[in-house]
Amino acid sequence: MNVDELRPIDGLHLSGEYRTLLRPGEAESDSSGTVHHLPRFLYEIGSWQDAHEIRLAPHFTLAELMLVDCREAELLLRQFPHYVPCALILLATFLEDFRREVDAPVFISANGGYRSPAHQIGGAKSIHAWGTAANIYRIGDTYLNDAKSIERYGAIASSLGRAVLVRPFGTGAGETDDHLHLDLGFVSLTPRECCEAS
Repeated sequence: MNVDELRPIDGLHLSGEYRTLLRPGEAESDSSGTVHHLPRFLYEIGSWQDAHEIRLAPHFTLAELMLVDCREAELLLRQFPHYVPCALILLATFLEDFRREVDAPVFISANGGYRSPAHQIGGAKSIHAWGTAANIYRIGDTYLNDAKSIERYGAIASSLGRAVLVRPFGTGAGETDDHLHLDLGFVSLTPRECCEAS
């Protein structure tokens, strides 16, 4: 399946059960109290086979960026169809640029890409609910679990543009000591064929 075949939908048109869990377009405040709107426009994914076949970028499949474990709160969100924010394409593009710079495979951890607003890790306050964040646990043969590796690859990610935020190494709030966290902010993407008027 080609990325061009992804079908964008307006999350406001989903069933009530999905809307309750995904909260399309709803306001949510981040940890500092700043309000952002959760993604309204989503891609519908029919199966894990489709997710594994869809390449969002030459080296990144959709499956890599939506792999979650049992902490996805509701059974409904553990079966198909799945719905993921359209901005996931922007994250994949950034990760492809990052992979080119480090010249090695980049591995995203489980729960390290998109997580629904109902997910038990972070929920709707997590930047992961926008589909614009990745937790990278390994690059090539290097596991990112110490200051040297996280700072080295974090500097490379930061050099790719002002839009990316890289969390510093550490154990405090907003820091990380066992993966490289990078995100593109609270980005929402409206596909050309979708209307924001309704």
